[in-house]
Amino acid sequence: MSGRLRGNMDTKDLLNKIMESVDSIGHINASDIPNIDLYMDQVTTFMDKNLRRGSRYPDADKVMTKTMINNYAKNDLLPPPVKKKYSREHVLVLIFIYYYKGILSISDIQTLLAPVTDNFFQKDGGFDIETIYEEVFGMKAEQMERLKADVIDKYDCAMGTFEDAPKENKEFLKLFSFICALSFDVYMKKMIIERLIDSMRETREKEQDAKQNAKQNAKQNAWKNGEEK
Repeated sequence: MSGRLRGNMDTKDLLNKIMESVDSIGHINASDIPNIDLYMDQVTTFMDKNLRRGSRYPDADKVMTKTMINNYAKNDLLPPPVKKKYSREHVLVLIFIYYYKGILSISDIQTLLAPVTDNFFQKDGGFDIETIYEEVFGMKAEQMERLKADVIDKYDCAMGTFEDAPKENKEFLKLFSFICALSFDVYMKKMIIERLIDSMRETREKEQDAKQNAKQNAKQNAWKNGEEK
């Protein structure tokens, strides 16, 4: 891991191991998804096999269960399967949901994904959900390097705090400071995401209201024209 690290050797070793584990976590390439429709058990097996490494407790955590997937479909996060089978596009949407579900509510995920599934799910033409997926995850390498550099910077700043603290508490307080810095960063980014989604929701509601009003006006005009005749 590049960058300057200060502080207790045990803490540095721990951070190095964590950062190395982050490096080993890849994303699922669209080309890795089977080009055939899958049954539920096959979907959960595929998700588990490819995303388990990112779990906090890999030996115990379930990446995605049948109940989860059924709930996503019921809440309009995921288009319904066709004859109990899920397409490659279904799997791509599920991967997006997997990354969102740890930080966003069901309602927020629905607001975020609805325009994507409405406009690009199993649509004819060159621009589809796979195109969107590859474009988004194409940023991963560059973003990961920025993330690691930011984590190192926060760590170094935290190791410079509590220099006057009691010796027996200094190591813990420095680590506490580091975790607080990371947590505040997550809190701020989550707040920004929520505000952006709120704006998306308001825009979508206005567009839906405008379409509904246009339909009602068209019906009224048709009725008036019929009366005049």
